Amino acid sequence: MGAPSDGRFAEGLRRRWRRTERTYSAGEDRPLRGYLTAMAAFGVYTAGWAAVVGLRGRPLPDRPVPWDVALTAVATFRLSRLLSKASVTSPLRAPFTTFHGPQGPAELHEEARSEGAKDTVGELVTCPFCMSVWVASTLTAGQLLWPRATRTAMGALTALAGADALQLTYGALLDRTTGD
Repeated sequence: MGAPSDGRFAEGLRRRWRRTERTYSAGEDRPLRGYLTAMAAFGVYTAGWAAVVGLRGRPLPDRPVPWDVALTAVATFRLSRLLSKASVTSPLRAPFTTFHGPQGPAELHEEARSEGAKDTVGELVTCPFCMSVWVASTLTAGQLLWPRATRTAMGALTALAGADALQLTYGALLDRTTGD
């Protein structure tokens, strides 16, 4: 009794979704299904972390400690760039991207492959802003589950970000004083 109407309902949803994709994309190739899948995966990922934190029984803090927020922000920045732009991590991105050349000191310009799901994953792994959502969530969960180890790792990432800033500043000063 419900099967034929369920089929019509599902077909109506598919038609509406295709129309939404066409209208939204305005002739561009936008992987909305991939984005929807990525959002669902992120929801499952964070729900998994939340479940593990809940099972461990650790109480959540009443409010974030400002120092932890700052440390998390800098560590997230550095780890996101390391994962999404660094030459050394390019083998992790290679199945989903195409190399286009260098981009800044020790960073690469890569573009997502336009092969179905690889397009969305390629966009995610080459975008430090996109990657930072996953990294910040992971570091936050790490602080709740393994606070000492996570803060140690975040301290190292923050030191690396500081060293990068000093390297770039030194290079700019050297260029300025030598005229190179």
